[in-house]
Amino acid sequence: MEEVEISRLEGIIEAVLFTMGESVELEKLASAIGHDEATTRKIVHRLMDRCEAENRGVRIIELENAFQMCTKKETYEYLIRVAKQPRKYVLTDVLLETLSIIAYKQPVTKLEVEKIRGVKSDHAVNKLVEYNLVCERGRLDAPGKPILFGTTEEFLRRFSVQSVEDLPSLNPEQVESFKEEAEEEAQLKLNI
Repeated sequence: MEEVEISRLEGIIEAVLFTMGESVELEKLASAIGHDEATTRKIVHRLMDRCEAENRGVRIIELENAFQMCTKKETYEYLIRVAKQPRKYVLTDVLLETLSIIAYKQPVTKLEVEKIRGVKSDHAVNKLVEYNLVCERGRLDAPGKPILFGTTEEFLRRFSVQSVEDLPSLNPEQVESFKEEAEEEAQLKLNI
């Protein structure tokens, strides 16, 4: 096998191991690159040797008949420095509005959120997913199979509630007031 081909296969294996994040059986790696297990094992071991020789921050370990990419222990203290830095989430009014709709209406599709808000909500929903406050809860049995969203355990922790049933309930007067405000806002937009 040519050097160029071996390097290409190493790249494929490296990408698979990096993307999977957990151990991948030799059989699956061999299937991915289209070679037998003995050849694949040789390529993986060559890649392991290169990672060590080039003093990379990652290494590949062998676990029974599988391989996994992981961080070298010499880099842990640097990783901890980054991991210790608190994440700063900014929940803007848009994000809070979107989050409250999802929390009270879950499971809910993005389209339903947009109907309630009256504007596109892609960015807001994506940010809430990124912040781990919202996650996918399945798909609606409708054309296009839209994703259903709901809140996460992180949402419950952040807002100090044990379950969504513990969220404050809206009294009927508040609901009516919100409806009136929304109708007035919609009417103003129509008049403009």
